[in-house]
Amino acid sequence: MKYSRKMLCGVLLGTLVGLMCAGPANALEVGQKAPDFTLTAPGNKQVKLADLLGKGPVVLYTFVDAFGAA
Repeated sequence: MKYSRKMLCGVLLGTLVGLMCAGPANALEVGQKAPDFTLTAPGNKQVKLADLLGKGPVVLYTFVDAFGAA
């Protein structure tokens, strides 16, 4: 029981420190350019935003909780 409590406290403390160090997230305004980033596509292929922008406009869309149990 004591081991579980210490482990839980350690996880919570680590999470809190991580969130404090992460800093605030800033949302983009409509029309504002996104910073360059790289994502891993299927097949472990690296895809950079800058490479896609060289081919034309890019639209980013997310599926919030698309694979969660609703």
